[in-house]
Amino acid sequence: MSMDDDKTEPVTVDVLAVTSTIVAAFVRSNAIPAAAVPDLIASVSSALRSILQPPALREPELVPAVNRKRSVFPDYIVCLEDGKKLKSLKRHLGAHFGMTPEEYRAKWGLDPDYPMVAPNYAAQRSLVAKSAGFGRKPPARPQGESPPSLES
Repeated sequence: MSMDDDKTEPVTVDVLAVTSTIVAAFVRSNAIPAAAVPDLIASVSSALRSILQPPALREPELVPAVNRKRSVFPDYIVCLEDGKKLKSLKRHLGAHFGMTPEEYRAKWGLDPDYPMVAPNYAAQRSLVAKSAGFGRKPPARPQGESPPSLES
């Protein structure tokens, strides 16, 4: 049988039996007051239990599809989840990953002001909105003048 055929089996250990063996050997070889024996037993038992516990399951380290610093370009943003080039990231995150922009930023350690829209696209949309009259206050009316009526 080769080493490749061996499978690692979980080791079952009687912690109490091993603890008593270790403590008995220590007490035989060392002068220890009787009052210190319970602390010695607890210490050995605790050490054995911590050694025998399976390692905690760690979450796999996150690896973005592209470098975070190279994910924002003038005409598109690269999604760190799947590497797609998008003008707007918010809808993509919700539809494909069920994430909000805040969850996405937290997951990847991005700043709270990390853009969800490509800079040129945002500027273009801003121009369209401004040309349609959005973002401006209506002109001030002289006092006493009533607003125009919708009735004819």
